[in-house]
Amino acid sequence: MTADPWLRRATIDLAAYRANLSSLIERLAPVEVLAIVKADAYSLGLETIVPEALAAGIRWFGTVESEPALRLRRAGVGDEASFFAWQLGPHEDFSAAVEFRVDLGISTMEQLEAFAAAARAAGPGHEALVHLTVDTGLHREGCLLIDWPALVGRAVELRDEGVVRLRGAFSHVSETSEADDHAASLVFIEALEQAAALGATFEKRHMSSSSAGMEHPERRFDMVRMGSNGYGNPVTEGVTAADRGLRPVLTLSARVAKTKRVAAGTGVSYDYTYRVDRETTLALVPIGYADGVSRQAQHGAEVAVNGTRYPIVGRVAMDQFLIDVGDDTVEVGDEVILFGPGDRGELTIGEWADVTGTIPEEVSCRVGPRVPRVYVGGTA
Repeated sequence: MTADPWLRRATIDLAAYRANLSSLIERLAPVEVLAIVKADAYSLGLETIVPEALAAGIRWFGTVESEPALRLRRAGVGDEASFFAWQLGPHEDFSAAVEFRVDLGISTMEQLEAFAAAARAAGPGHEALVHLTVDTGLHREGCLLIDWPALVGRAVELRDEGVVRLRGAFSHVSETSEADDHAASLVFIEALEQAAALGATFEKRHMSSSSAGMEHPERRFDMVRMGSNGYGNPVTEGVTAADRGLRPVLTLSARVAKTKRVAAGTGVSYDYTYRVDRETTLALVPIGYADGVSRQAQHGAEVAVNGTRYPIVGRVAMDQFLIDVGDDTVEVGDEVILFGPGDRGELTIGEWADVTGTIPEEVSCRVGPRVPRVYVGGTA
């Protein structure tokens, strides 16, 4: 039994993250790479991930909400970088966004006027850093094409007044089908042409995220928003991290807390959805759905112990699950790897997502707060 007291942990390979980003920057050049760090950098830790991305050469970050960007600005992190937020609340702090130079995605006339008013109130030398957002089919953020000319025309007036800077034009593709995404790109191109006719020029035009940015160079425009690929989690069906020369950053593991020899026919965990068909050894793993382990993991997910995979058996509980290790020697304190880069026989995060019926981003984001984050390979 190990003397190391940890029960569960998420290990984040910062060297792999930097290498992934460096590879993406090189591959997409001269197009800019924006690193998506929303949801606390996919739960991996915003304040740790952003400095590593800066070290890799990233100078644009997407936070979705403005609060994380403001927090980093106030802490002096990434002063040389640009932070972009586009999910704006009804009580958005536009004054703070002006003061701390946070780029905002603007979809409505009301947002535009409020952002410009904050810049005007801040005085000479202050600007509202605006990415005008056009809806190309997702119907989330974005201005409908019918309302686009009015929004652009007013933005041009405010630019000429000196309170707005047209930093970007922004949209998204649904990744439903090639036909749908092509139609979305045509809407975006039409919006750009209309904006140009109204006198608007944008520093960055961007509509593609990880998959679309990798697979469709014609949709990269000036910048691609890279989330999943940066973390080594390609979400394109049939494509692995290795296929793209990337490495998964996150490893989730726990320690065996108890082993128990049981007779044939023994029921396991809640509801006895699994009964052993022979005398065997069960090992208790102290991590459960409170920590982000899906209850669907009992349907085919395997974990690795000492290089061998064993099935999760019975219900995944809030704090624990059981594995059937047969007659193998598995001891209290042995490391159990749920998923990782695959070097030690474990599933990758993409394989884990497939087995549990979801996508790698959700798996990463659902790792709970009581799981300690342990960082390796950092620059600091």
